Amino acid sequence: MVNEAAIPVVVNGAGGKMGREVIKVVAEAKDTLLVGAVDLNPDLLGRDAGVIAGCGELEVPIVNDLQSILVVATQEKVQGVMVDFTHPDGVYENVRSAIAYGVRPVVGTTGLSPEQIKDLADFAEKASTGAIIAPNFSIGVILMQQAAIQASKYFDHVEIIELHHNQKADAPSGTAIKTAQMLAELGKTYNPPSVEETEKLTGARGSIGDENIRIHSVRLPGLIAHQEILFGSPGQIYTLRHDTSDRASFMPGVLLAIRKVTELKSLVYGLEKIL
Repeated sequence: MVNEAAIPVVVNGAGGKMGREVIKVVAEAKDTLLVGAVDLNPDLLGRDAGVIAGCGELEVPIVNDLQSILVVATQEKVQGVMVDFTHPDGVYENVRSAIAYGVRPVVGTTGLSPEQIKDLADFAEKASTGAIIAPNFSIGVILMQQAAIQASKYFDHVEIIELHHNQKADAPSGTAIKTAQMLAELGKTYNPPSVEETEKLTGARGSIGDENIRIHSVRLPGLIAHQEILFGSPGQIYTLRHDTSDRASFMPGVLLAIRKVTELKSLVYGLEKIL
């Protein structure tokens, strides 16, 4: 029996690794209902989203037209949510479209520029529509970032190393950028120079994020999502590390965002804001 109060959910990027995990968790939860699945892969067109995700037939075919599915989501009794795990090239337009239709976006795709995020925040506020953009949906990552904030009170030197699978299109990761931003918000400048550095190979010292925090990116098959935050002072190194061994680890955060976004009237950036 269908729960008429269930939150209608559209999964954009349904055929991807994260999209398939979202389909499974949405199908299993009692308060969410999969009403649409979108993917641009022509080999998946028309196939059942549940079968693709490995959770059995759900009678929701995969389509390649997001707009038509957003229309379906607006016809439900409860305001719909779009979960987006697609590609940095298209996520901005996806989110704008969802807000325009009154469908609340929950976005895990990274690669949006600060200007794009601000524009989407302004658009969501004008439309009084909730939206959540989270560079990472892992509760463990949020705890790591909070521990880093505490450590920054005692260390002036810090660098970030992020490691991801080699199909990730953007670098540095949104999580690493967000971590640097959170540390920068504390109002101190890190890594005071002790020597004049010279790079023999461009980029050898990584990219420089907010408040002089260097970020190093690794892309290799066999990885999923990993991050280290290294603090240093004379005689000691303090390392915070989070490793993802299964994408299912992100799903409690995704479900939390789906439920919370229905209560919002504006855009929230970062999962920590709704915990």
